[in-house]
Amino acid sequence: MADWNPALYSRFEDERTRPAAELLARVPLDRPRLAYDLGCGPGNSTALIAARFPDAEVIGLDTSPAMLESARARLPGLAFAQADAATWVPDRAPNLIYANAVLQWLPDHSSLLPRLFGLLAPGGVLAVQMPDNLAEPSHRLMREVAGAGPWAATIGDPAVAGRLGRMLEPVAYYDLLAPRAVAVDVWRTAYHHPMADAAAIVAWVSATGLRPFLDPLDSEQRAGFLAAYEAAIDRGYPPRSDGRRLLAFPRVFIVARRAP
Repeated sequence: MADWNPALYSRFEDERTRPAAELLARVPLDRPRLAYDLGCGPGNSTALIAARFPDAEVIGLDTSPAMLESARARLPGLAFAQADAATWVPDRAPNLIYANAVLQWLPDHSSLLPRLFGLLAPGGVLAVQMPDNLAEPSHRLMREVAGAGPWAATIGDPAVAGRLGRMLEPVAYYDLLAPRAVAVDVWRTAYHHPMADAAAIVAWVSATGLRPFLDPLDSEQRAGFLAAYEAAIDRGYPPRSDGRRLLAFPRVFIVARRAP
């Protein structure tokens, strides 16, 4: 895919940071020495980790040069590096591996999460949050529009672009990690974000889930796709009593601790 757009991603930073903060609040550590923020993006989640654990060495990792540049400008006192969570191996075993809204982009969770958990130091914690919204109108309509217009051949299989089949059920994550951990906390929360209109919902997902659909398209195809998608979103999210649209956004949380 093309590189990420930090400005577009940060447009809804308060909403994106809320689950990051709630994940961090459930991390059962007092004074970790080394913490990694996988998929740190523009540094909003990294800032939370550094504020909670001021004595820790906190390192942000991301595949996106643009996101890393934004994070470094935001947090010049912290270290950031380019790395892929699918293959990353730390130089030293960390006390915290924190992955907020990143692992949903990667396949083979049955191997990925146990691998990351195995990188922890004794007593360390793996903390993960992933959007679980592929069945929501926002993402279901992406796939429907992708398969129904003149752009369909360019996009290819909507299920592939839409990452269907990558995430597991919450209980499956528990079963993966429970035999390896002294404690596993798994929960699912659905946020309901008030949005000004259908265009605001499109802007939200344009920074994330819509990218695999838009990246292959030329400017004319992209404009047509976005117009069709926004019309579908307008129908899929009717106005509420105050005129705004309510964007339901389920997320899965996992906190697993390794034996001391």
